[in-house]
Amino acid sequence: MAGLANVLTLVAVGALAVACAAAPAPPPPANVIPSPSPPLASAAPMASTAPPVAHAEPAPPLGAPDDTHDGWSTTAPDAVGLSSVRLRAMEAALRAGDFKGITSVVIARRGKLAYETYAAGDATTLRNTRSATKSIASILVGIAIDRKLLPGVSAPALAFFRDKRPWKNADPRKDKITVEDFLTMSSVLECDDMNEFSQGHEERMYVTEDWLRFLVDLPVRGYAPWVKKPADSPHGRTFEYCTAGVFALGQIVARATKIPVDDFAQASLFAPLGITSLKWQRAPGGLAQTGGGLELRSRDLAKLGQLYAARGSWNATRVVSEAWVGASTAPHVSVDEPEQDYGYLWWLRPFGKEGAKVPAFYMSGNGGNKVAVFPSLDLVVVVTSVNYNKPGAHALSEKLISEYVVAAAAP
Repeated sequence: MAGLANVLTLVAVGALAVACAAAPAPPPPANVIPSPSPPLASAAPMASTAPPVAHAEPAPPLGAPDDTHDGWSTTAPDAVGLSSVRLRAMEAALRAGDFKGITSVVIARRGKLAYETYAAGDATTLRNTRSATKSIASILVGIAIDRKLLPGVSAPALAFFRDKRPWKNADPRKDKITVEDFLTMSSVLECDDMNEFSQGHEERMYVTEDWLRFLVDLPVRGYAPWVKKPADSPHGRTFEYCTAGVFALGQIVARATKIPVDDFAQASLFAPLGITSLKWQRAPGGLAQTGGGLELRSRDLAKLGQLYAARGSWNATRVVSEAWVGASTAPHVSVDEPEQDYGYLWWLRPFGKEGAKVPAFYMSGNGGNKVAVFPSLDLVVVVTSVNYNKPGAHALSEKLISEYVVAAAAP
């Protein structure tokens, strides 16, 4: 019997072994990836199934700005020789906060709108570019002269304001102030926005009721020992930044044309350019402020630059004479800054890297607002900003233009 029991035990153990071998293995615990079984020693080496290392694909070229039927023909940047790579680097710098306060960048090249980006607002947003719109007063003066409604830049400026006589600080030299003196910020009036002690400082004008009276009552300026007199200065003029004089230019245009200056601007400048969205700042009496603060869309600011890039024409329509464009963007007075000159309410200086700077003329306003034209590159760039009264605001916008926009257009 004992032998039979041993035999039965062996049979049972064998059967259990066979059953265990046939049963499936239990699943591994959750969230645990089972280790693969090692290959048999005699098996051939297994081919690697790891995915190949991914290489970053270059970003596709930038596309054209939207066609909003506002008069602009649009094109992709690379189609007009603007590097998408450099413009994408600019966008990355904007996102990284390297250019805080800059709200939009718009670029046109070879007569077409090629790029736009908005860090605040969008293409419909009105931008207050402060004194950048002083240059519009220059354009309006040129149109009035072209139409023989204004005699010329040598016309006596204060003769248009005989209704303000008698004025304070009477001086025969005030009668000799010309339209050109106000266009070049070089009249004999003691009016300097860069000097907080100046009697003609714009902040003193803003709190008065009659801005024209404010201007004509100003005294004749003197010259401190450290200031060059006109006879000792390049171009025979001494620069003194005076917003009141530019406001007066707008009223000279109004009186010469016999219609409000904003109506003249609409009919002779904005309508031909298809500019319909804008907002004027106004003096207490309601007169349009041509000394700055006119709010425009970034794309419309670019139209003003393109008008001058095309020597006075927009989409084959003559708006202002080529002669006026040339005269107003030529140097007429030297500014006490390196490489800086001034035309008829247009600034002149080069941009770009050292040793390869490109000449430009441009509109400029508080906060680093710029509308720059590079004739040799057939390039227009708009930079809008809200860095008002902040140190380094102009340098920041100029850095963006030089290191990214001009670099994107470099041969």
